[in-house]
Amino acid sequence: MFKVKFNEFKTKKNISMKNLYKYFTALFLIFLITGTSTDSFAGNKDRSGQAGASELLINPWTRSSGWGGVNTANVRGLESMFSNVAGIAFTQSTELIFSHTSWLKGSDVNLFSFGFAQRVGESGVMSMSVMSMNFGDIDITTNSHPEGGIGTFSPSLMNVSISYAKAFSNSIYAGITFKIITESIADISANGLAIDAGIQYVTGELENIKFGIVLKNVGPTMKFSGDGFSLTGQFFGGNELQFTFEERAADFELPTALLIGAAYDFLWGENSRLTLAGNFSSNSFTKDQFTGGIEFSLRNFIMLRAGYTYEEGIDKSIYDPSQRTNANKGPSAGFSVQVPLNKEKGSNFAVDYSYRATDHFNGTHSIGARISL
Repeated sequence: MFKVKFNEFKTKKNISMKNLYKYFTALFLIFLITGTSTDSFAGNKDRSGQAGASELLINPWTRSSGWGGVNTANVRGLESMFSNVAGIAFTQSTELIFSHTSWLKGSDVNLFSFGFAQRVGESGVMSMSVMSMNFGDIDITTNSHPEGGIGTFSPSLMNVSISYAKAFSNSIYAGITFKIITESIADISANGLAIDAGIQYVTGELENIKFGIVLKNVGPTMKFSGDGFSLTGQFFGGNELQFTFEERAADFELPTALLIGAAYDFLWGENSRLTLAGNFSSNSFTKDQFTGGIEFSLRNFIMLRAGYTYEEGIDKSIYDPSQRTNANKGPSAGFSVQVPLNKEKGSNFAVDYSYRATDHFNGTHSIGARISL
């Protein structure tokens, strides 16, 4: 009798210790993320446009951009590398994504993205992604050739990300991303490093309540350099001299942001759900944003989603371009069609599409393909 009671006491003690460890881990990770962001958010809206590497704020993935990136709390799989890296911990085995974005359709700006995720061990997932932003060929102009005709150059922006995420318990997931940033034209380039860190907390009887927090784009300043800053001049003073001097380039900071989100799943039937999500984004060099979104999934075959993003400090409407600090008007929408490949293994193939309304041109269109093995 004493042995039975002792075992019961020991079991309850172990459960309590596990719960204590779980809550302690969550509090530690939240403190780590929010604590390190104190200095990063010393800016305000008056600093809009003063950061560089703005491509870090563009969501290259189709599924999450369809509802405005509102899914900080409930994003799953490889697309989590942009929204909240903790979400890649939900990857079951292997996942691949290809995505193409026509940014501001009509401007000939295109984004090409590829990502790969692989589970390692029982609770860890490694992933890598590459995002390339191309602007096409641009005519070279000089003081003596203002109309061009002497050749072209092609600007290029590329981000390479490597992530690791881990499930610390059935409720707590956390991850970190390391980014290599490259920006270049014909004779000038800049390189930099940035880090993302995020956590997700899942609760509820059906695990349908989710919270997330992520700190994005933390890193040292970047600076352009190259032969493009070198100029040749002449000095006339008795003897004609020719010399070369170099312009100085100023450092620029990265567009650091802190995102906090929540989501709730209404579940019914077999694998059907309706998800409501909300997100707050605190930006160092642009106005803060509030996003709301909704997604409907019919048995994981068809998914429809829509979102709306509102900027803080806009008096009239986000449709007033004179007050907004980004190209998007606010509305976004998208859908996914998913086909199972192997029901036993849970593998599937999906095609995704998203649209984001913009002030000028014809909006931003993304289309992608996803394979989960």
